[in-house]
Amino acid sequence: MDLWVIVGLGNPGARYAGNRHNVGAHVVDALAARHRVALARHKGGAVAAKVAIGPDRIPALIAIPTGFMNESGRAVRELARFYKIPPARVIVVHDELDIGFGLIRLKLGGGEGGHNGLRSVSALLGTRDYLRVRVGIGRPPGRMDPADFVLRDFTAAEQPEIAVSVAEAADAAEDLVRHGLLATQQRFHAPGGER
Repeated sequence: MDLWVIVGLGNPGARYAGNRHNVGAHVVDALAARHRVALARHKGGAVAAKVAIGPDRIPALIAIPTGFMNESGRAVRELARFYKIPPARVIVVHDELDIGFGLIRLKLGGGEGGHNGLRSVSALLGTRDYLRVRVGIGRPPGRMDPADFVLRDFTAAEQPEIAVSVAEAADAAEDLVRHGLLATQQRFHAPGGER
């Protein structure tokens, strides 16, 4: 069976751990906990582990780049090369300013919307045609610079809802592997579906 890779974007270190920008990394941490695996350092510039998804035990690599957000593409490219994974089986999980707080949206390709992690992945993969699991983190208040907003931690009031969103995004990533984009979009984008 063909191997997939699910990459959660974030910044390394305790200083950034709770930031909105790190929600993609939190999703991969949730997948690691769900599958009872420990992420281990990979020579491609990431921590990673292999998991088996669903009753069919579809093989997937879950990974978090160990460099900063704007260098994420290097790790994604190296993992894809090492395991011979084409962009069509690359899933990138990331924070998204342009959808409502806590919502999960999925797409294939498209622009980067000013997201430096996605810009790096697209440049180093040589294509924008990879799958994305987008986790809504809300919009900056007032005139706050979006670059400052994404480096802020979730508030205490937001923590419970974002924890639910992280679990839903982990579900969405697994559903992409098991069922493909259209079926997963129908589940997560439908009114009355997953939020």
